Amino acid sequence: MNDMKFDVIVVGGGPGGYVAAIRASQLGLRTALVEKAHLGGICLNWGCIPTKALLRSADVLRLIGSANSFGIEVGQASPNLEAIVKRSRNVAAQLQRGVSALMKKHHIQVFTGHARLDGPQRLKVTQEQGSLNLSAPHIILATGARARLLPGMEPDGKHFWTYRQALVPQSVPKRLVIVGAGAIGIEFASFYHAMGAHVSVVEMAERILPVEDEEISTHVAQCLTRDGIRLYVGCALQSCKVERGAVQLRLEGKSNETLQADVVLVAAGIVGNVEDLGLEGTRVKVERSHVLVDDFCRTDEPGVYAIGDLAGAPWLAHKASHEAVICVEKIAGLDPHPLDPRNVPACTYSHPQVASIGYTEAQARSAGKAVKVGKFPFAANGKAIAMGATGGFVKVVFEAESGELLGAHMVGEEVTEMIQGYAIARGLETTEAELIESIVPHPTMSEAMHEAVLSAYERALHI
Repeated sequence: MNDMKFDVIVVGGGPGGYVAAIRASQLGLRTALVEKAHLGGICLNWGCIPTKALLRSADVLRLIGSANSFGIEVGQASPNLEAIVKRSRNVAAQLQRGVSALMKKHHIQVFTGHARLDGPQRLKVTQEQGSLNLSAPHIILATGARARLLPGMEPDGKHFWTYRQALVPQSVPKRLVIVGAGAIGIEFASFYHAMGAHVSVVEMAERILPVEDEEISTHVAQCLTRDGIRLYVGCALQSCKVERGAVQLRLEGKSNETLQADVVLVAAGIVGNVEDLGLEGTRVKVERSHVLVDDFCRTDEPGVYAIGDLAGAPWLAHKASHEAVICVEKIAGLDPHPLDPRNVPACTYSHPQVASIGYTEAQARSAGKAVKVGKFPFAANGKAIAMGATGGFVKVVFEAESGELLGAHMVGEEVTEMIQGYAIARGLETTEAELIESIVPHPTMSEAMHEAVLSAYERALHI
């Protein structure tokens, strides 16, 4: 059988893969996409989107619980887990259908099956009814990543979960231990605590959300502890075993106690999906389960590219989508700018929310930069007071001499919706002068972003 020929073939239909296919089609390239499961990938089907739907339900439950403080009298609120999960799955399904429609709109040929490289410019796609051969001078690998499994804690759907099982629970575990205090672990801690579980979080690093600015992670830890979530930082798992229907986890480090859990949720990082892609015999280099690429997502094998989680940190959907555009535009002969990882914002949709971009204060100082730091609390913001959302603050880090915005870090209500302002500022290479001169609407919580900038230069107006 002759190969079906394309200009670009994308392997993987997640937020990197389907965006790459769309941009390639927009640029006039005959494009195919191969996906072995569901369009939208992990993010849409089992990650970003359904978790936010669950967390929204938790937010509504909390808001109803505080209704009296707003002068609203309501009865006792209780979660309907089955309905919450069903809504989450419906949201994911709706968006998955949307991606399918986008493929049709852009005349992208979609193949369902497992693809692997089969020689230069060739792919073999294995399907239920057989296999077919595709060829293209440009093949973009966007196969993503999966949860890292820990020995003795392989997911069984009963005592041990990954995010997949945590998204579709049959019931709320009475005692839940989460291993890993990154964004995924802390988001699930917030959700399951709101649902009524007794939640404990175990983290090997010295603090939760270890990649965030230290003041931010300290504030989140204080909030979670106040709410009743137990945090065990600086702790490793010495042993883990199931006895009499419960999991016994022996800790060592700052705490040496034994935790008991009905369910253990493993959120200890991810590994790239590099297996069975046909990389053997090619020049593609793999390091720690991730494919090595240059500034334009090119591997060492001519005509083979890698984007998104497969290509390494930061493991974020919007990074994957941006890399997709860069990669395809370079293929098409345009002149895109390489991705600067420090311009990729990061968000954690916990309670409270966290959002950040660029250098932390510690990173800036470690890089030998003289800095100016500004902070502004939401407790001094009129809109936040009116909203009953006074917890948290905004922190900005500037290079002292040039006024360059090195980093911004936020914790509080809906800060994930505000960080884009600082992302635009970094992308435009604005300095403190432009930010100070910006007019921010009143009353808004985003005024705290402006006041934090003013604070860095001892010009804050409301503290």
